[in-house]
Amino acid sequence: MALDHADSLKKIIKGDVEAGQKTLSFYSHDTSLFEVRPRLVVFPKNARDVCQLVEFVNRHKTADPSLSLTARSGGTDMSGGAINDSIIVAFERYMNHFGNVQGSKILTQPGVYYHDLEPVTLARGLLMPSYPASREICMVGGMVANNAGGEKSLTYGKTDRYVSEVKIVLHDGKEHTIKPLGGVELQKKLAEPGLEGDIFRSVHKMVTTHAELLSASKPRVSKNSTGYNLWDVWDGKTFDLTKLITGSQGTLGLITEATLKLVPSQPLSGMQVAFLPSLERLGEVINSLLELRPTSLESFDDHTLKFAFRFFLSFRKTLGWRRFIWLGLSFIPVLGKLLRHIFHLPKVILLIEFEGKTQAQIDTKLRSVANRLTAYNIDSQAAEDRRHEEKFWIMRRESFNLLRKNIKRKHTAPFIDDLVVPPACLPEFLPRLIEILERYKLLYTIAGHMGDGNFHIIPLMDLADKRERDKIPKVLKEVTDLVLHYGGSLSGEHNDGLIRGPFLPRMYKPEMMSLFKSVKQLFDPHNIFNPHKKTDAAWEYSEAHMRRRF
Repeated sequence: MALDHADSLKKIIKGDVEAGQKTLSFYSHDTSLFEVRPRLVVFPKNARDVCQLVEFVNRHKTADPSLSLTARSGGTDMSGGAINDSIIVAFERYMNHFGNVQGSKILTQPGVYYHDLEPVTLARGLLMPSYPASREICMVGGMVANNAGGEKSLTYGKTDRYVSEVKIVLHDGKEHTIKPLGGVELQKKLAEPGLEGDIFRSVHKMVTTHAELLSASKPRVSKNSTGYNLWDVWDGKTFDLTKLITGSQGTLGLITEATLKLVPSQPLSGMQVAFLPSLERLGEVINSLLELRPTSLESFDDHTLKFAFRFFLSFRKTLGWRRFIWLGLSFIPVLGKLLRHIFHLPKVILLIEFEGKTQAQIDTKLRSVANRLTAYNIDSQAAEDRRHEEKFWIMRRESFNLLRKNIKRKHTAPFIDDLVVPPACLPEFLPRLIEILERYKLLYTIAGHMGDGNFHIIPLMDLADKRERDKIPKVLKEVTDLVLHYGGSLSGEHNDGLIRGPFLPRMYKPEMMSLFKSVKQLFDPHNIFNPHKKTDAAWEYSEAHMRRRF
């Protein structure tokens, strides 16, 4: 059947259709702990190809109910959101273009690498600030689909704040332009016939009729990528469906373009690096530092530090020889701090960054940080300039890739990798979290966005061992219960995918889940877009596709 579809698709699209074993094997994985083998991988050349794909699936869905389309950009998704068992729509080969900066906006296709976009925006003194830690390998399509956030989210928020317009192919096989509407424009759209008008009317009725339920259900944390973002669609004046599409993980349609808003890049920054000997007072320290309103408040733990030194040579592949040699030399001044803890490395390293227009403002903030840390008997030092800051950012950003590529027999198992709790809860929450991880005897690293209470916990496990795999649902359930006890979210920026989708009913009440299902049914009545995620996720399916070998 797959070969029949491949031959048929080659006749109607200009892009590539591939079903070779090497291609199917590669696209069976993202950076999650799952493996799902597709039947075909299609590389569309343009939006017309995407429309043709949707029309093709619609025509053949009755005869072949398993047909579906799953969008994929960089494949850096840690939740299993970019893999599926039918057709993968891979944007990186052809739909990888972006326009010039116009004012404070830029138009981009989903297959654009963020690292290619940033130099262009910085040349105009502008920045897309919601980039994730995977900034060197991720693509814009995934940033929008997952509602990505990263080290600057504490100040600038997540991707949904910067999407001003999207072009998306809906289930009718046509490309639609979605942007915020208000006043007369909104009234015209609500009266419009056709699919787009139906969607606007239905969602408008949904968010106005259920305003109290939405308000009560919205997670009380600074960042959330679970479910569908209904609560931010309507503010009483502006109706913005881009808020719903951003973070929908390709389950509502296929995004072909996004117009992104940019912010002025700050000319100066400063960083204080803190070396915490224990987790004992971490929550207190974080809440004290937040009072100073840092731009970023990031962290990585002693396990990450040990692995970084153990596999230091691996940085050469990412950085190239020149930057690699610079990185090694730049760490020499820091060794003095670390050698004080030679028999007991710092449990956590905090990166506290400030941006500003004058160095005097930044220096004042850094002195305040140093004073507060001294009061807790915590060593710290100020980075001399942005180049000295970079070595810490490299370690923070590359920690996941370092583990994924270098630990033999054990594999990164990101299944509790994106939890969020209110920072005020950290003094109680963190010890209880660590107790669960230690009780199950997990080897793990912790990094994350401390200022948001957003933690990336990556266990290292031998998933060929059934005893290890059996720990996953048990730990996931206990950690989920703990996060929800403190009013948190299961995902701040990595989204639901195969790992968290099945747990959405634990996070949201039946009435809210019913609204989520209504959204999915409205946009995708035949379930052709990225099934097994969000509202139709099931743990049985996810568990059956957990990787056993690497």
